[in-house]
Amino acid sequence: MATYSLKKSYQLKNLREINFKDLWGDHGVFTTMWIFGKPAKILFFENHIKKLIKSLKIYGISKKSLKKDIIKILNINLSKGTKYDHLLRIAINKKVISISLRRRVKTKIDFNLKLVNLRREKPQYKNLRYKKILSHLVRLDNSRSDIGLVVNNKILETGTSNLLFVKKQKIFSPIKDYYEGNTYRFFKSKIKKIIKKDILIKELKNYEEIILIGSGKGVTSVKSIKDIAWKRKSLNKFKEFSKYYKLAVNKCNYYKF
Repeated sequence: MATYSLKKSYQLKNLREINFKDLWGDHGVFTTMWIFGKPAKILFFENHIKKLIKSLKIYGISKKSLKKDIIKILNINLSKGTKYDHLLRIAINKKVISISLRRRVKTKIDFNLKLVNLRREKPQYKNLRYKKILSHLVRLDNSRSDIGLVVNNKILETGTSNLLFVKKQKIFSPIKDYYEGNTYRFFKSKIKKIIKKDILIKELKNYEEIILIGSGKGVTSVKSIKDIAWKRKSLNKFKEFSKYYKLAVNKCNYYKF
C-alpha cells in the first residue's frame, strides 16, 4: 500500500479545505504526474492539466477558473525547498479537488507482468472508476510487477501504464480500448511509426520486447510474463526509448511557484 507524504482535499466551488477524500470510485477524473528535483520540475505538466480539464468537461464538470485553482492549490502545498521524487495525483469530482503525493518507486530490471481479465470503465478517459485495478495493484511489489489488462484475449494496457511491443525493430501498440497517456503521446512524437494492432496473448511469443511507459513507471522493460512463459529477448528499444525519456526529463522546465 502506498504511503502518502501529502493528502489534501478542497471544495471545488470555493477551495475551502475539507477532510481528505481519495475520490476512488466517484464520477470524475484524475491525473498522475512525476514531480522531481530541487527546484521542482513536473514532467509534461501543461499536457497533464490540459487533458485533465478536457476530460472533466466530458464528465460534466467545469469551472472557468479551474486551471488557476489547481495551480493555487499546488502552490499552497508544494515547497521550493523540497527535493522531490514523487507522484503527484490530482483527482476531481463535481464537488471536490483532491491532491496527494507519494514516493515514486524505481522499477527493477527483473520486472514481471501478471495478466488479468479486466478492462477499465470508459478507458479513453482517466476516470476514477479504478477500484478493481487498485485491488490487484496493492498485492504487488510495484518496483517489480504490474498487471496487464486483458479483454477477449487481447492485452490493452497495464494497471498504471501504456504498453509498446517490439518485433523485428518495429513498434506496435493496441488499436483501442485503452487510455493514451501523456508519456505515450510523447513517444508518438519521437518514434517514426507506431503500428496499431490487436496484441493477442497467443502471439506475444513473437515479440522480443514489451515496454511500459507512463508517469509512474517511466520507461520499464518487462523481463517476463510468467502466466504464459514469455521472456524478454532484447533490451535494444528499451535503451533507445530511455534516452528519449531522459532528454525530456533534462529539458523539462522548473515548476513556477
